[in-house]
Amino acid sequence: MTFTRAGQVRPSQLLHTYGSGSLIDLPHLSVLVSGTDRWPTYGQVAPEVVEPRLLGAVRGALGPGIGSLRRPPHLPETPNPFEEWAKVGVPVATFPTWLRCPACDRIGRAGPPLFELQPAAYRPEDVCYRHTNCSRVRGKAPAAVPVRFMLACPAGHLDDFPFTSFVHRGAPCPGAILQLFEPGHSTGADDVRVRCSTCDKSRSMVDAFGEGAAGRLPPCRGRHPHISTQSAEACTAQVRTLLLGSLNAWFSVVMRVLAVPQASAVLDQAVSDHWPRLSEIGSLEMLSYALRNVEALAMLSGLGAADVWRAMEERRAASAPGAAGAAAQHGSGDLLAPEWGHLSAPEPNADYPDFRVRPVAVPTEFAPLIERVVLVERLREVMALIGFTRVDPPEPPEPGEEPVALGPLCGGPPAWVPCAEVRGEGIFIQLREDLVAAWEARVAGDDRTVALQAAHHRWRAQRGHDPRIGWPGPRYLALHTLSHLLMREVALECGYGSASIRERLYARSGEEPMAGILLYTAASDSEGTLGGLVSLGEPESLNRLLRQALAGAELCASEPSCAPRTRSAPSTCLR
Repeated sequence: MTFTRAGQVRPSQLLHTYGSGSLIDLPHLSVLVSGTDRWPTYGQVAPEVVEPRLLGAVRGALGPGIGSLRRPPHLPETPNPFEEWAKVGVPVATFPTWLRCPACDRIGRAGPPLFELQPAAYRPEDVCYRHTNCSRVRGKAPAAVPVRFMLACPAGHLDDFPFTSFVHRGAPCPGAILQLFEPGHSTGADDVRVRCSTCDKSRSMVDAFGEGAAGRLPPCRGRHPHISTQSAEACTAQVRTLLLGSLNAWFSVVMRVLAVPQASAVLDQAVSDHWPRLSEIGSLEMLSYALRNVEALAMLSGLGAADVWRAMEERRAASAPGAAGAAAQHGSGDLLAPEWGHLSAPEPNADYPDFRVRPVAVPTEFAPLIERVVLVERLREVMALIGFTRVDPPEPPEPGEEPVALGPLCGGPPAWVPCAEVRGEGIFIQLREDLVAAWEARVAGDDRTVALQAAHHRWRAQRGHDPRIGWPGPRYLALHTLSHLLMREVALECGYGSASIRERLYARSGEEPMAGILLYTAASDSEGTLGGLVSLGEPESLNRLLRQALAGAELCASEPSCAPRTRSAPSTCLR
């Protein structure tokens, strides 16, 4: 099989935007990212990323067969496009498979006899299909363009649009030759018509959209073209016509954790920190040699080779696929509790390679409200892709609720999942629990709280979820609002764009309550941080930012929570 390079994307985009089952719009092609079982993982092409907590959580979601987290396949480039690096990457396939000749408006499947692929080794962005026998053009054939209509359903299936049956209303004529007329100024489906030049039948594409489209479209065939499979059982979900490039064609489902110290013993933590190198060592003799001669492992030499080897063997046994102790060792799936424990500790573990924190004084003006401020001078976030949805965005299942069915990453049980890691900095603010709990009790029956809760119930009911569960509570709303108020002020001063600042909310009532926010930024290609965000957490700067944020709240935070909750109700902001 011959592969042709078609373009490039950033590694982080293969988790959030262009993961398995998604569509990538290239200059002359639209391609579908294949399943992860077709991605190369040999050698160091897709190196393993060690994060035990995240691996345990992914196993809980996808099964104990997940053996590792891996970066997307990549090799360093050289000037020669015919070397090994050009053969390494994420496989893609043309989709939609229907193409259109812009000269004669003829549409058909990609490939001979109508369209031929034109590779371009030195300029992969120029790879395209051409209508080589176009009667409207002399000389070089024009590059074909993807037909921008396709079918998808909420169960994650994707299919080509059935142009032949659509234009013939279910009774195709023999030898149908189709054309798609799309005016250059077209902005909607009402201007687009598909026509069969054999029998002269035509139909407007507007019939494929709207409330009545369900009766004019075929049932879902249950296709997953990225893994070349079709469901054995009939899919009962209603298909919908989507336009190429629609945002609801693919939603990623990503798990993410902050790398915090996990081991209580110095030896176990040291093995965890150096596991990418230690995992390749297969004997005690080889380990002894490595501790003496590998500079990166020099700090382990003082711990004793025999003890290090014993810790390595215990780690391998606990991390093996299906190991009973793996989930217990790395937590029960609660990804926030370990992070909260370290950030809110009176004396946090302050100086690990990927988790460096420094407590500072609380701003004087807000001392009655804030319990603790911690500057996270260095952090590492690891994210793993576990699936995707189409049409509707994913909603995390609530306790006692069946998990949402996700689109598969590969054709069988996955042995690994793609991940990415980023490093950055942040500010953690912990609020006083007694004040938060008292406020929470005071607003429990407030008109605004009741209206928000009723709207949340309606929202869940409309999407087929149990409306009686899932309400995050007023504590979450308050922390989320405060977080966005601060994010707006911080973005104006820290040197990072607002899109680069993320939030992590710790909002939980009950026996082990949490009330805190972490504002952080991270960059995939940076080993250090600029320090601009951390510097704003010093008492004087944070005091000013909090004052400005609360003053800005008198106007509006432009928060979704401010939106009207009933047709007649005015906008209400949390104060």
